[in-house]
Amino acid sequence: MTAADGNTAENVTEAAQGDEEAKLQMLQGAAFLTTVASAGMIAGFGSTLALAKKKSPDWFNKGVAATAAVPESGASLALRALGWGSLFAWGGVGLLSFTVWKILGVHSLSEFRQKMQSFFPSIPKSAEASAGPEPLDWDLVFKSK
Repeated sequence: MTAADGNTAENVTEAAQGDEEAKLQMLQGAAFLTTVASAGMIAGFGSTLALAKKKSPDWFNKGVAATAAVPESGASLALRALGWGSLFAWGGVGLLSFTVWKILGVHSLSEFRQKMQSFFPSIPKSAEASAGPEPLDWDLVFKSK
């Protein structure tokens, strides 16, 4: 084995390790974002529920269980509304996506990407172009009139 073969093997090993590290970082990022989003949803739902119970405890208790006056509890009504809303949202987005796909006449995601790149302007990759001509002065932004 020559020195060139050894360098090539080292480069391949380093590239494989870099790919593994990138995948691990992406998985960790996805897990973090999922955890933060879930915690936010639970906190939002819990605080809304607590606020509703604090404002009118009698109406809140009436909505928890079905009674003769109200044959369906508030929770079951909310779950049914959530189910129908989710179905309409998924169906609407799917139908919209399918319509755009057919109107553009594309057959793969790479064709779709190329069509979208031809319609919209490119996004600059350099830091100078994305930062703008001058830095933002926060004192001027929040200055009182």
